[in-house]
Amino acid sequence: MSHLAILRSPLLCEVAGVRHAFFGRRGGSSTGVYDSLNVGLGSKDDPEAVRANRARAAAAMGVAPDALLTAYQVHSARAVSVDGPWSERPQADAVVTSTPYVACGALSADCAPILLADGEAKVVAAAHAGWRGALDGVVEATLAEMEARGARRDRVVAAVGPCIAQASYEVGVEFLERFVGQAPESAKFFALGRSPEKRQFDLPGFVLGRLAEAGVRQAEWIGRDTCAEEALFFSNRRAVLRGETDYGRLLSAIALT
Repeated sequence: MSHLAILRSPLLCEVAGVRHAFFGRRGGSSTGVYDSLNVGLGSKDDPEAVRANRARAAAAMGVAPDALLTAYQVHSARAVSVDGPWSERPQADAVVTSTPYVACGALSADCAPILLADGEAKVVAAAHAGWRGALDGVVEATLAEMEARGARRDRVVAAVGPCIAQASYEVGVEFLERFVGQAPESAKFFALGRSPEKRQFDLPGFVLGRLAEAGVRQAEWIGRDTCAEEALFFSNRRAVLRGETDYGRLLSAIALT
């Protein structure tokens, strides 16, 4: 077991009373395609290894293992508020809290994890934004749930963690048409692909755009491509291209201290 690989957002590091981490794949107990810090409860990995990995991540966040809360993610635009450990994971794609030492977490393996904080109101959140959730409004739902706890979106600081970058994310023209049909302004986030019927989609750029449109003034992507950087990150797309049957999940987490 090696040291945990943790990335941090310079913007979020400036928010007092908040601890956050974008965990890489190193430093855990899992083996094989899950090597090594797989935190995905829904993966086919050894459950004991996943629990050990989650406990190690929780310790790095300074919270109890049962206070590291990740929802049953379904690519939705649903956000939930929490005050402490839950007995059953709700189906949602964002977790919000105003309770110290409760870590809101998002799992990902190419989708965009978003960590958000209003340091003045003492409200934090973690959201999972795949293309569907981002298009359907998970950013807006998360901010609304934060506002219900006293946050103000013009004070919110947000960071998009490691996710698939535009150079790695080739899609069909029908994907572009779906986006433009629902959000016409999204056309700017598509570049030409390797053939006329292909496009390359800028997921982190699209998420940052939704944050800006929603009134978040301070936001950044930490600039790491999960698909291209195998030594550091799990990737669903990379696993699919190789014909692998499963893949590990990365954790992004944030907590009040």
